Amino acid sequence: MTKWTPKHEAPAPLEGNVVATITGGTIVWFVLFLVQLPFYGWYDDHGHLWWLWTCLAGGGLGLLGIWYVRAREAAISRSAES
Repeated sequence: MTKWTPKHEAPAPLEGNVVATITGGTIVWFVLFLVQLPFYGWYDDHGHLWWLWTCLAGGGLGLLGIWYVRAREAAISRSAES
């Protein structure tokens, strides 16, 4: 296993505006869902209906992600204050 041992330290994690990034991604998923919604019949006829539901699931998971990163940011700021 020495072959897989890292030879240098891992870099520090990048910190950015995580809430804005997750919010932007969530908006993109919902927009993709809404854009595809008028073509529901075509997707259903060609067996590609899962594309529509994937976009909806991405938006739903994005809402969960927004809640999570906002709670994380709040916990980090509380920890920094004390």
